[in-house]
Parts: sequence; structure tokens; C-alpha cells
Amino acid sequence: MIAPAKRLNDVTTYYFARKLAEIDGMNKDGGAAVINLGIGSPDLFPPQQVVDQLLQSLEADDAHKYQSYKGIPALRKAFSTWYNTHFGVNIHPDTEILPLIGSKEGVMHVSMSFLDPGDEVLVPNPGYPSYAMCTRLAGGVPVDMPLQETLGWKPDLQQLRKMDLSKVKLMWLNYPNMPTGAKADHTFSLNSSHLLKNIISLFVMTIRILLY
Repeated sequence: MIAPAKRLNDVTTYYFARKLAEIDGMNKDGGAAVINLGIGSPDLFPPQQVVDQLLQSLEADDAHKYQSYKGIPALRKAFSTWYNTHFGVNIHPDTEILPLIGSKEGVMHVSMSFLDPGDEVLVPNPGYPSYAMCTRLAGGVPVDMPLQETLGWKPDLQQLRKMDLSKVKLMWLNYPNMPTGAKADHTFSLNSSHLLKNIISLFVMTIRILLY
């Protein structure tokens, strides 16, 4: 039997996959139906105009071909316009936007691109399970970063300043936060960047999910 890679030794079944299996089992045991409120999967049908447009797009001459590695220009332009409209941020559609199939892909690619064995990563707790899992797969070491309820589910930046961050290369922030739903204002974003850049050179990765 071929042994799996050692990097898988610390990787367990994905949290939500395990929970969904538990719910499925509970719904098969003959008891009361269990409603899944776990991963935010849509329970409403898409607007009919969206469905119609998707069906129409299948008739395009190039619909059967591979897409470009960066996604179609119109999609990247739409992302750029959306960010500018809602946040006043200017993002170049050709050099600063890369469409992904999901957040896990992005988290994994960032981890594989920047982490060497032994590099540490500040992982929010509570937080998205993929942060720690992708860190381990890349050979890094997750470092628990508690989110304080008294601070609006944000990390205590002053406490972080007292820690040994010499091996930390990445810090994951996620707002609107999953799972708490907390929001982070512009002041917090500036403080976190200014405080930490004076201590150590690291990437502060911010993911905005489920905005609408």
C-alpha cells in the first residue's frame, strides 16, 4: 500500500463535511427533521432572468471552450466596478483581480505560495476552518488568534503586539466575520495594518465573504 504524504498527518475531515454527514444521519434515523443552518447554501431559487441568461449563454459560439486563466475581462471589470461602487476602492481588473471557484482555492493558493515549513500563521478563533487546514497542508503552523466578544469579535491588537511574531508570515482577517457576523470598520483595518507592520513584515490577508 502506498503511504500518503506526511503533510496529511495533521489534516482531519473538513469540519462542515463532518457536520453535514451528522445531520444527514440524524435525518435518516426516523426522528424529527433537522434543519441545516450550517454553511449558507442558498435555499431560494435564482431569479428567472438570471436562469434565462445562463441558458442563453450556452448557445454562444465559444461556450464550450476553456475560459482564460484570469477569467473573462467583463467579469473582472464587473468586480472592479462593484468594489468601487460599494467601498470606494479602485482595483485594476487586469492586475489585481483573479476570479476563483471559491474561497478555499484562494486560501490554499496563498498558503502554498508564501508559507515555508515552520512559518507561523495567525488564525482567527472562531473562524473559517480552512485557514488552519491550509496552513498545515502548506507546512506552516497555525497560531490561535482569539477574537474578543468585548471588542466586537476582533483580535486584541495590543495583546498581539506583546507576542513573539518573529515566525509569523500571514495573518487572516475575515469581515463580515464568519461565524459571528461582526463587521470591521476602516479604523480597525488601519490600526491592524499600522500596528503589525511596525513589528514584523507579514501579509494581512482579508477575506470578505457573503457580503450580499
